Amino acid sequence: MPELPDVTVYIEALEARIAGARLDRVRLASPFLLRSVNPPLSAAAGRRVTTLRRLGKRIVIGLEGDVFLVLHLMIAGRLHWKAAGAKVPAKIGLAAFDFSTGSLTLTEAGTKRRAALYLVGGEAGLGEHDPGGLEVLDADLESFRAALAAENHTLKRALTDPGIFSGVGNAYSDEILHRARLSPVKQTRQLSAEEVERLFEATRATLLDWCERLRQEAGGEFPEGVTAFREGMAVHGRYGKPCPTCRAPVQRIVFADNETNYCASCQTGGRLLADRALSRLLKQDWPRTLEEMEERVQAGRRGVSARSTSANEGAGPSL
Repeated sequence: MPELPDVTVYIEALEARIAGARLDRVRLASPFLLRSVNPPLSAAAGRRVTTLRRLGKRIVIGLEGDVFLVLHLMIAGRLHWKAAGAKVPAKIGLAAFDFSTGSLTLTEAGTKRRAALYLVGGEAGLGEHDPGGLEVLDADLESFRAALAAENHTLKRALTDPGIFSGVGNAYSDEILHRARLSPVKQTRQLSAEEVERLFEATRATLLDWCERLRQEAGGEFPEGVTAFREGMAVHGRYGKPCPTCRAPVQRIVFADNETNYCASCQTGGRLLADRALSRLLKQDWPRTLEEMEERVQAGRRGVSARSTSANEGAGPSL
């Protein structure tokens, strides 16, 4: 799944190509992509692009009239910049967004259609798509510490939960934990003050480092090499290969659709994490799929909203 660095570089590339441009039409090749009905997709046609922003792992294209296109690429969704009117690729093509400056096409590899497109009106409607996690690159240490300690989870779960931290997923969480020299299964409330600070600095440094690496890799062109596995990564996707810090073989934990890579020498004091015992722990702490994670976050937001409404209804009139 494209994460904060990938989405950031996508948005920067889009800003150079569609900021101020007119969206002429949206061509859907898969009806399952569009997940909203009000306002209708046709309402976006003819409006100019006013803003581009990231919302968690989502790409938001703001249009005139306070209308927003929200793209969630999920695991295999990818964007491509083409000449105006380019065909939507067969089999993997989901949509094309025809701007006055060119066409943005959306593809998704594999048989599962998880990528999603929403058209929403107003900032309030857009806020319903915000998972609510902390933006680490805009936060200070105390805000980070508070978000980390709000619930007791494994560090891997905490970093990848969009309701706790915004934009961090499976790949970059592995890199962050390796850089911080912390075990992926250490509990958030077991961290010392020094470890929290180390994790905060590692999170910021890793995300900023990879944003810059991806910019340089794109070289001003539209980023086409978006992937969860990159040659320059320290541990993610490098099971059995030497750790760049200590040369010990990188280890892995496999649970459901998730794989975590770590260095036992650098992160767990040389201790290998036992799969059987760990699976029991992860079964309690980790969702089995990305969809389940998203559902948990949305359910939590609905619960908070419902409690707030109930409290307001029970309150007497204010003076």
